[in-house]
Amino acid sequence: LIHRDYEAIVLDFVTLEFIPKGTELTPILPVLARVFDQALEGGGAKNINFQELAGDLAQITFDYPFRIPPYFALIIRAIGVLEGIALVGDPDFAIVDEAYPYLSKMLLTDPSPRLRAALQYTIYGKEGVFDVERMVDILQNFETFKVNSQSSSGDQKGPILNSSTPSGSAMDLLVSEEGHFFRDFLVDEVVKSIDALTRQQAFLLADVLGLRNAFIPVLIPGAMQPLMPLAPRVTDEDRRIISNMTKVLSFLMGGRVSGGGSGENSDGDATQPDQPVLPLPLPDIFSMAMAARTANPNAVRDVMSYAPTVAGEVVPKIAYKLANRVASRLIREVFVGATPM
Repeated sequence: LIHRDYEAIVLDFVTLEFIPKGTELTPILPVLARVFDQALEGGGAKNINFQELAGDLAQITFDYPFRIPPYFALIIRAIGVLEGIALVGDPDFAIVDEAYPYLSKMLLTDPSPRLRAALQYTIYGKEGVFDVERMVDILQNFETFKVNSQSSSGDQKGPILNSSTPSGSAMDLLVSEEGHFFRDFLVDEVVKSIDALTRQQAFLLADVLGLRNAFIPVLIPGAMQPLMPLAPRVTDEDRRIISNMTKVLSFLMGGRVSGGGSGENSDGDATQPDQPVLPLPLPDIFSMAMAARTANPNAVRDVMSYAPTVAGEVVPKIAYKLANRVASRLIREVFVGATPM
């Protein structure tokens, strides 16, 4: 629903027996798309009015082979009553928004393959593109769940922190055993960002020295091309990767995450991925430096307390994957003659 992948939602309805198996789904898809588009207009999935959505879905049953199973009808009625009571006291109440911290906790910690696939799909989407804002949103809601759990259980030993200041729960998760699945694909993004940032700065150095268009001979038997550019290729995708990790760093250091990460330049024109891009003068180095410089001191202290664990478990994995990534790219450049993204 977050990605507006209505084809997948229709298939879920078949699995949940809202739509009988074997039904032709083509006529139902645009109708459900209109219903969910209308439901999402009020501010996205978090602000869906459950009662209105249930009413719109019920209306479909009169015109299409769409039914609400008795079990779900009872759940929908119960949630509708609870939402109605809450709306009396708070007209801005949104039941999905209130449940999102718990959903984030389930996505991040539940070991079931179904929820792990859901977590990966939530962050990477249908196109497989890393969405840093969504990842940070999930981590912030996980922090909210931990804070709410602490306050509801009467444990007031530590301060109750707001959602813009990481309390350490996210870092606890990242270095814990139950967070290894989430940690693994976050490590992949860190490796990509280190690789991209290194090549970006090497490109800038070559450009400053006047060696941007210089070539070096390839003296390896079987090489596809006799010469290779001295300055590494830097693409718009590399810039997006670096920007994403800057936002992650800002979040962990107690800052706020700004919008962006869409893979576009500042002027809004997407750069073709197979064309070299001259980065602006050290934009990402400055962004990372500013993220660290403006960090919350308490957050920095909390993050540094995880340094031994990170050094012992995460850094070797990053080094191994980074070496593999660099070696793979060099082999492709030399023997295949193509540069991967």
